[in-house]
Amino acid sequence: MTRYIRYAAAFCALLLAALLVNAARVQVVQARSYDDNPANRRPAIARYQQPRGDILVGGEPVTGSRDSGEQLRYERAYPYGPLYAPVTGFASQRYGTTLLEHAEDAVLSGTDPMLSPLPLWNDVTRARNPGGDVVTTLNRDAQEAAYEGLGARKGAVAAIEPATGRILALVSTPSYDPGELSGNGEAVASAWDRLNADPEKPMLNRAVRQTYPPGSTFKVVTAAAALDAGVVRDLDAPTLSPDPYTLPGTRTRLTNESDGCRDASVRMAFEWSCNTVFAKLGVATGAGNMLSTAQAFGFNDRRLRIPFSVAPSTFDSGADRAQLALSSIGQYNTRATPLQMAMVAAAVAGGGQLRPPYLVERTTRGGGETVAAYGPRPPRQVMRPSTAVRMRQLMTDVVREGTGRNAAIPGATVGGKTGTAQHGIGNSGVPYAWFVSWAQADDDLEPKVAVAVVVEDASADRGDISGGGDAAPIAKAVMEAVLGP
Repeated sequence: MTRYIRYAAAFCALLLAALLVNAARVQVVQARSYDDNPANRRPAIARYQQPRGDILVGGEPVTGSRDSGEQLRYERAYPYGPLYAPVTGFASQRYGTTLLEHAEDAVLSGTDPMLSPLPLWNDVTRARNPGGDVVTTLNRDAQEAAYEGLGARKGAVAAIEPATGRILALVSTPSYDPGELSGNGEAVASAWDRLNADPEKPMLNRAVRQTYPPGSTFKVVTAAAALDAGVVRDLDAPTLSPDPYTLPGTRTRLTNESDGCRDASVRMAFEWSCNTVFAKLGVATGAGNMLSTAQAFGFNDRRLRIPFSVAPSTFDSGADRAQLALSSIGQYNTRATPLQMAMVAAAVAGGGQLRPPYLVERTTRGGGETVAAYGPRPPRQVMRPSTAVRMRQLMTDVVREGTGRNAAIPGATVGGKTGTAQHGIGNSGVPYAWFVSWAQADDDLEPKVAVAVVVEDASADRGDISGGGDAAPIAKAVMEAVLGP
């Protein structure tokens, strides 16, 4: 009998060992495949079992969480609706995450190991930390001024602090309420279909994901390249520019919207945005110098993240001389995001140095303790300091007595450049109105803000004055919000 008991005990021990081996195989070796299996709802249930961390602007949350009482318990809430959508993106139980909600998902959802003082213990217990918070660089007043300024018009605004690269405003209109996509019911699916079918594309982030021909605002880049290359030495000397200007190697004649551009000085041509002068200037500066300056400003950079990705702005590296002439006035294949053009203005305001833009100041635990801090990244020299001084003179002249007078602010020095980018077959489309600018209060030691505004449905006439009429007042409101009373 004893022998049979031993056999039974050995067999039971063998079965127990087999169970342990199988459990280890399932829980350790195959754990990831089970976790990733679409049929496994446990990760989703765990993810939404606790409130998500918040995105903060000016120390106050612009996101929240609401208890749905369902199995996927907490849904994302956006109390400010469309105002911050181009920054936050959405966090949907059905369609995933975008923008900051995606780039900082590990912190917001509580899965970032940095949120736990004992990350190894969390790995063993599979415990989930409370969601952390993301503190942005945004200026609440500037964001609201940009959003209200655009109103019902289609367009975008980007504002940067030149000395640091902190993004102060990022607005795109028309916008949408990300809260409509938070849950997973039929209402969410209906909202998704409606938003994606909308011809106005409210979910398109025009500030960082849409590129436009920058038109005459690109003349800031052309002027800087010409000054750095020594092609221009005296801003007030005649440029010997014909009007109209025949593009090199073609019979195509380029004209101006303004009068008095024949042989105009660079200062006068910049104030009144003479296409002929700057097209000829770009050709004289040369493709190599134009390309290197454009790239120093950030064009053709596919690596820029703020922390979510930014569509690359482009300057064609293979253009012939006629195409170079058009590229030098912001046409042909030259395209830019509003954020890129804010970077152009920031480089001028920053004395020729450009700090890469960033949107997240720091991430914190729920109690406020800092997990990771971010700050200004090393600057790059875009142009010579002496060139930056002269570019600031040119831009202040535009606001003081040129096409940008609508951006003037009492008690502050403001520099700007208007632009109208034509598009469509035969330039038949309604032009895009641009304005790029920077501002420095009289009692400040350095410029505090650089802004770029684009309005797609500008209703003014086709001259560069439309940038001053449609976009400049919006830029002025944003700059005033940053400078304060």
